[in-house]
Amino acid sequence: MATERLQKVLAQAGLASRRGAEALITKGRVRVNGRIVKELGTKVDPHRDRVELDGRRVVAEKPAYYVIHKPRAVVSTLRDPEGRETLAEILRRAPERVHPVGRLDYHTSGVILATNDGELTDALLRPHAAVPKVYQVKMQGHLDVPELDALRNGVVLDDGYRTRPAEVFVTREEARATWVQITLSEGKNRQIRRMGDAIGHTVLRLVRSAFADVTSEGLRPGQMRPLTGKELERLKKRFVAPYRRERAAAGG
Repeated sequence: MATERLQKVLAQAGLASRRGAEALITKGRVRVNGRIVKELGTKVDPHRDRVELDGRRVVAEKPAYYVIHKPRAVVSTLRDPEGRETLAEILRRAPERVHPVGRLDYHTSGVILATNDGELTDALLRPHAAVPKVYQVKMQGHLDVPELDALRNGVVLDDGYRTRPAEVFVTREEARATWVQITLSEGKNRQIRRMGDAIGHTVLRLVRSAFADVTSEGLRPGQMRPLTGKELERLKKRFVAPYRRERAAAGG
């Protein structure tokens, strides 16, 4: 009998990342064969055992991987308590149930991945994964060399956190604004906008043009496409393989 950890079964069904699945289990929202299970690491046979989340049967799906060009004024979650448009409207086009990998600010457009592969999600979102994120940023005013160097070397945000070194270069100058490309290896909340505030230059426009070297080239805002085989292979080699080694070393 082939068994899997319960959190892996939930992740493979596209309901959450593995970490998110752990939270669902510990909150008592998951039943196995009619019994609430709160113990992490519980083994189940997805083909024989009946697994339910909030009373609905959980069925494992084939792994699916997409890149989305998120429009501005769209919330990058599946639900929004304020009733704003969310990524759920876009993701309904996928035949599988998939979830976004991470988030983009409401007013930020650009690349976001979606999948039902919880392992890939966790590998990309773990704090020390150093996933490269490339942004095209329109900042108010003219940026001089010391200000650009400050962005490159790290600036202190409003909460006292100093950002990691970043790749920064000017791509275009306008009469009252400057376009720069910024590549980060971290992802603090509203980080680019807060970096602009730290050097006294308000961010006027923000687009994420790449995430983990996957781009939205050829996609208009609101469109999505499956990842190519080469894109998926690179993601698994660069991020999933080290994640598996870490878990094996930790006995997870």
